[in-house]
Amino acid sequence: MNSINNVSQPILSIVRSSEPEQVKSVSQKTLINKLNYINFQDRTILINFKHTRYKTILSLPATPLPCAGDRLSCLWSDPSHITQLNSSYSLHNLTIADGNRLLEVVPELLGMDERTLEFILPKTCIESFTRSKKRHACSGVVVQASQNGVMFNGQLRDFTPSSMRVDLTASSPDMLQLTSLEDPLYLSIFVRGEILYSGECRIIRHDSTPTVKTFVLEPLHHHIRRFKPKKYRSNRQKLVPSPSIVFKHPFTANKISLKTIDISGTGFSVDEDPKGSVLLPGMILPEIEVSFGGSSSIRCKAQVVYRNTHEDEDESYVRCGLAFLDMEIGDHVKLLSYLQQAENQSSYICPSVDMDALWRFFFDVGFIYPDKYAHFEANKKEIKQTYKTLYEQHPQICHHFIHQEKGAILAHMGMIRFFENAWLIQHHAANKSESMKAGLNVLNQIGRFINDSGNLYSAHMKYVICYFRPDNKFPNRVFGGMSRHANDKTVSSVDTFAYFHFKRSIHLKEVLPASWRLEPTQPKDLAELEIFYKHTSGGLMLEACDLKPGTAFNDSISPIYQQLVLKKNKQLLSLKKEGILSAVIIVNISDIGLNMSNLTNCPTFIVLDDDLPQDILTCVMTTVSASYEGNEMPVLMFPAECADKCTVEGKKSYNLWILNTQTLDHYFGFLERLIKSIAL
Repeated sequence: MNSINNVSQPILSIVRSSEPEQVKSVSQKTLINKLNYINFQDRTILINFKHTRYKTILSLPATPLPCAGDRLSCLWSDPSHITQLNSSYSLHNLTIADGNRLLEVVPELLGMDERTLEFILPKTCIESFTRSKKRHACSGVVVQASQNGVMFNGQLRDFTPSSMRVDLTASSPDMLQLTSLEDPLYLSIFVRGEILYSGECRIIRHDSTPTVKTFVLEPLHHHIRRFKPKKYRSNRQKLVPSPSIVFKHPFTANKISLKTIDISGTGFSVDEDPKGSVLLPGMILPEIEVSFGGSSSIRCKAQVVYRNTHEDEDESYVRCGLAFLDMEIGDHVKLLSYLQQAENQSSYICPSVDMDALWRFFFDVGFIYPDKYAHFEANKKEIKQTYKTLYEQHPQICHHFIHQEKGAILAHMGMIRFFENAWLIQHHAANKSESMKAGLNVLNQIGRFINDSGNLYSAHMKYVICYFRPDNKFPNRVFGGMSRHANDKTVSSVDTFAYFHFKRSIHLKEVLPASWRLEPTQPKDLAELEIFYKHTSGGLMLEACDLKPGTAFNDSISPIYQQLVLKKNKQLLSLKKEGILSAVIIVNISDIGLNMSNLTNCPTFIVLDDDLPQDILTCVMTTVSASYEGNEMPVLMFPAECADKCTVEGKKSYNLWILNTQTLDHYFGFLERLIKSIAL
């Protein structure tokens, strides 16, 4: 049975501790309506008895039955409790608690037995208002507590944002006596098996029966640090109209609606009435709806990270900050689109795109130059369809960013999720003749997007990567410059690959000599690869590109592509001579044009053996080329020097740049200085 003040066992006290701030008289009619409401909600009231000698109060819960006149009948919530009553106790009053309001009723007792009580209600009663915070009753909320190695189980009875009342039991009654009132308890709160709060608490009051111990606990920390602090934080904005947040409180099941004060891509703040505040620092809210008015809304999971009380002459309020823990990536893109549009009307995230206008832009600014076009002209129909599919609002695998003024595209950047936790920047193009800053603006736009998304699991954006030619001045200045500036390969790394087109010929043999084998890669091969790469580079490639034993054989991305009728497959092969690893080949197969230089639809050769013979390498490339369409297969090779053994024309270099999104302060610091230098 749930109580309005959640009393499930008798309480012995001296007096009510909170002094009333305001008192008023309440009519019998209002009292009856309140009692019927309590009956309707299956809640209880307190029947208070006073000891004639010691003046202590014994409070017992009872359920009021429907009331239509001045007679009130009640049922004891637990008939066993009345055994504590004896001739030394007399009826004191009835109390009906509702947050920081308390109805005190002095009725005439007509009779009582082990099951029921009956009263005559007075013409009026007293309603008092206290300065104390409203205590919120809970039902079915499980807690676990530990102290000095002793574990307790129990339930959360009620709470305010600054205290919680819990009933605890132990595996044996003797264990309850082991609790130290001076030491903190570590408390965890569960709802339907999910932990929604954990933290250290100070014991401020306690009471006990032989089997249950009741504690009133005060959290020791009113601010929590959910994520690593950053110098360059998300921009908080005050939107007009202000979005609302609506959620079912996990501890009370009550529906709560609050207006946001400000909001960013990583969280928001709200104001609460101090007397009825429901947000407990550290508490997780599993499902929140953020409503922008009308039918536009997003859903998220968030955690209360701080609670600050503000008081002045005009008003007092509590401001709480909440951090997003997760949300569907489509909802997050929608939120960031709102926020960036509010700040800069020329910035667009994943907008509906006129594909003809986008292709025209690519050709006009020289992003698709003659040599590049020559390589994919024969497949232009398939490439057009691939981009149409990607840009039809599929945020799970594709994001695009546009700087547009007066309907004209001035800069564009696109990225795809090609690895488990890494996104590949496909292209970055800008119309320099129209706006020198457009390219930097869209670069800053994508940086802010990454900054807001890096902590969301659903974004899978632990790393951002891109390929660029070392002789391409702009990306070398931005991406290469940032890595050189950071000078820390755990923050950002650059690896150079050779790139060439291998022409398959019927005259090239595909059968390896007997001492050589090309076979599926094993975990021990990846362990060997890790040693080689750490010695050769020490960068981020293996982790970002799913080449470590823990991630190399998992593939949650290909099914997403397949659902969109797009192709993405990966195969890992190991080349060995007499059991000794000489090379690892990553055979990536995707739709032509997923990347303009086809770097997502080609094999990557990582050569561990400096003395790998050219004829063996050529034989392996011939075998691998059977997995690709056409007579030419683009190839990436690392280290780049190993490609010198391949007698092919048109060899180029590509740098693979990787950014760890948990260290974005380096990126923004460098970009800030770069923008200032260009402005000068």
